[in-house]
Formats: sequence, structure tokens, C-alpha cells
Amino acid sequence: MRRRMASSAFMVICILHSVIAMTCGALMMFYMKEVYTFGHGVQAATKLLGSTPHDQLLIKTSDSFSGLLLVAIGFLLFMVSFVKDRDFQVFFAKGCTLLHLFMAMWRVYFERKVEDLALDWLRQTVGDFLLALSWVFFLVYSWREN
Repeated sequence: MRRRMASSAFMVICILHSVIAMTCGALMMFYMKEVYTFGHGVQAATKLLGSTPHDQLLIKTSDSFSGLLLVAIGFLLFMVSFVKDRDFQVFFAKGCTLLHLFMAMWRVYFERKVEDLALDWLRQTVGDFLLALSWVFFLVYSWREN
């Protein structure tokens, strides 16, 4: 019975992260200008979208591929959510925790130095820590169950 509870917690966290990844990916692919404007303001969005047509095309292409990657990660998380092996679940949760923590460190050390992104790095870093914390809660829950 306890083994089943850990699996359902893992499934819920995976599906939640899957929905977040697929939503962000779809927004990046199809509504990047609106996302930049909403997240950074009109002035910063104009700078981030490029000044020449060539730059704009490169940035749109890059954002589209990044969004596609997020959608693929979302599908992968959805598929992984159905794995019932407890050892795999713990291994996967540890990997996801490290991934989110490394992303937060990248934002602290590099992204905050980019002038146009300097105002948003803290909010995004908090989001990375919250996503990592969801996996930590699962790890604590599964450790407590053992």
C-alpha cells in the first residue's frame, strides 16, 4: 500500500512538471513576443527580439527550437510518470533536483549579468528552487516511507 502512495506522488509531480514544461514550450514556440513583453516589459522585449530582420529570424528560430525541446521534455515527463519502480523514481527525482539547482545557479552567476534580464533573474531563480523543492518533498516522502 505504501509503495503505491509513493508512486502516486511521483506521478502527480511528474504530470505537474509535464504540464508546466509543455505550456512554457508552446508559449515559446507561438507567442514569444507576448511572453517577452509580459515578462520583461515592452522596452526589454524589443531589445530581446532583435534589431535587424536577420537577428529577429535567428532569435525566433532559436526560441522555437527551445520551445520544442520543452514540449519534448514535457512528453518525456508524462511518460516517466507511469513508471512504478521505486528505485527509478528516487534516481529520477534526484536528477531533476540537481537539474533545477544547476539552472538556478546558472541564473545567479550568468543571467543576472545580462542587462536586459537583470530584473527577472531573482523571480526565475525562486521558480527553479520551487520546482526543485517539489522533487525534494517527494524524496523526503519516499525516504520516510522506507
